[in-house]
Amino acid sequence: MNFDRNTVIGFVLLAILFFGYFYLLNNEQSEMRQKQAKEQFVRDSIAAATAPAIDPKKAAIDSLRSDSLERVMAAGTFTPTTDSNEVRVRLENSAVSVVLSSRGGQIEQVELKEYRGLDSSPVVLAGKGTSLGYPIKTGTGRTSSSTTLLYSLIDSGRMADGSSFVRFRLNGSDSIRSVEHRFELPKDGFLIRQSIQVKGAEALVDDRTLRTEWNYTAYQQEQDLPFEKQNTQVGYVEKGEFDYHTIGRSADRSFEGSVNWLGIRQRFFLGAVIAPNAFQKGDIVWSDSSSKYVVESRSKLLLPLNGSGVADLQFFYGPSDYHILKQYGLGLEQIVNLGQGVYAFVRPLNKYIILPIYEFFRGLSGTNLGIAILLLTLFIRLLISPLTYSSYLSGAKMKALRPEIAKLKEKFGEDRQAMSMEQMKLFREAGVNPLGGCIPALLQIPIFFALFSFFNSEVTLRGASFLWAHDLSTYDAPIQFGFSIPLLGGHLSLFNVLAALTSFLIAWYSMSMTPEQDNPMLKHMPYIFPVFLLFFFNQLPAGLTWYYTVSNLVTLGLQFIIQQYIIDHDKILAKIEENRKKPKTKTKWQERLEQMQEQQKQLSDRKNKLSK
Repeated sequence: MNFDRNTVIGFVLLAILFFGYFYLLNNEQSEMRQKQAKEQFVRDSIAAATAPAIDPKKAAIDSLRSDSLERVMAAGTFTPTTDSNEVRVRLENSAVSVVLSSRGGQIEQVELKEYRGLDSSPVVLAGKGTSLGYPIKTGTGRTSSSTTLLYSLIDSGRMADGSSFVRFRLNGSDSIRSVEHRFELPKDGFLIRQSIQVKGAEALVDDRTLRTEWNYTAYQQEQDLPFEKQNTQVGYVEKGEFDYHTIGRSADRSFEGSVNWLGIRQRFFLGAVIAPNAFQKGDIVWSDSSSKYVVESRSKLLLPLNGSGVADLQFFYGPSDYHILKQYGLGLEQIVNLGQGVYAFVRPLNKYIILPIYEFFRGLSGTNLGIAILLLTLFIRLLISPLTYSSYLSGAKMKALRPEIAKLKEKFGEDRQAMSMEQMKLFREAGVNPLGGCIPALLQIPIFFALFSFFNSEVTLRGASFLWAHDLSTYDAPIQFGFSIPLLGGHLSLFNVLAALTSFLIAWYSMSMTPEQDNPMLKHMPYIFPVFLLFFFNQLPAGLTWYYTVSNLVTLGLQFIIQQYIIDHDKILAKIEENRKKPKTKTKWQERLEQMQEQQKQLSDRKNKLSK
């Protein structure tokens, strides 16, 4: 479409008019809002000046009276109490310190004695935002949550087996109805037992079933909050089967069958509610949208009362340690990420090989877990040494064929199809498998995935220092940028730099042992991985990048020793010549591959003729 000069001028003037109109309209509306605000300010000032003065003491008394009235109405048939009656009791054993409150007769917080938070104080679980309660009928048409009612402290003490206990009771206005909570803490461990006895259950709860509401807020415990959220899960056992969900912005899950336990694992710590006789059904909703905590969950689970009006619960607030969780026999250890989802195939490798060997070396090295990782690395490399030797032997054979491959390149020039066919014939005659060096490397991939899961979930690495790393469970950050670089972050992990550098040296040495590639992509592909490693491993635990560094150093040493002192290149050449004299039989796969190559060559020849 063509525009003359007058048309263009018209459009420009029209645009100026529109902009001018919206500018004036916006100014007019702004002035009107300012005028209205001033008028409202004047009205508020007049109202404040003419209003009677409020006595602060009287306002406080009125507030207390209102609050007391609400409490009395909420308590209903139960004895009304005030905040001054709230009692806190502490139960302790060798592992935890548990604070119980008479407000709701429940757990207020749990301190883990052997684990430290970001401020070096004991790790606190089940703190603010965590509660377990259930609705109670407090009168005709009135229902209150047990968490809002004040229980009376009946007694507390220690039993003959070393366990300690506390009893809270919610008394009704008659002797027919009452609710009692009894807590027991064994002399060792992280499991807290609760027994709920409801007297007059038919009048207090529907269908003799407690509709429990377990709210759990997991606050940040690790240095890297985003990474902690990535390694946080909702786990449960429903109908005898374990399942889990990685947390997202917000999600929910409904349970139609019996639920044995439900828990939130925030990488190294677990909060779980357990029903020895199983919950009937329920649901849970969770969110990680806040920057103050890792995840916030709200769950509702139906818990039937037995014939005596009693229901039992258990709580686990402690470390997500495979051995500790397994000893309870509840299946809680399944939530420890030793291999889940698409990586579930590496879980047996972690359970039966890597974890036991690591525990053995941890016992030898004491508190120096960097040495334990080094010994673990050497053991794994010894375990896969047959695969390593097979890979290097294949590389030596390929190196022996480099002169002949160079001659084929000179003969066929740019004809890649013919070059590929002749090269395959050369490999077959010499008895060399071109994939011989790749297959052993592929077999090592499960080990890498197993170690990736292991180092992200092993709680003993938490807070363990080694060399310049203050905590092997998170990245080492001796170099801080003061600003964030995309994909890299605001720091540079020195162990990661060493891992990337040694990976580059391995790639360079391996390329020097293999025939030169014509394809630029294949030629430079081995050098790309170390670059990716530098960026994507920078946020990973120092324990993992330290393992990778040691493993790479071992690889470089083995490559040099095997190639220079173990593999006899003259014997390899003699073996290749011997293989050439033997009669050759083609496999079906080789026949199909040669047919495909021949068809591709014919098509290429036809295209060349047509282009000419």
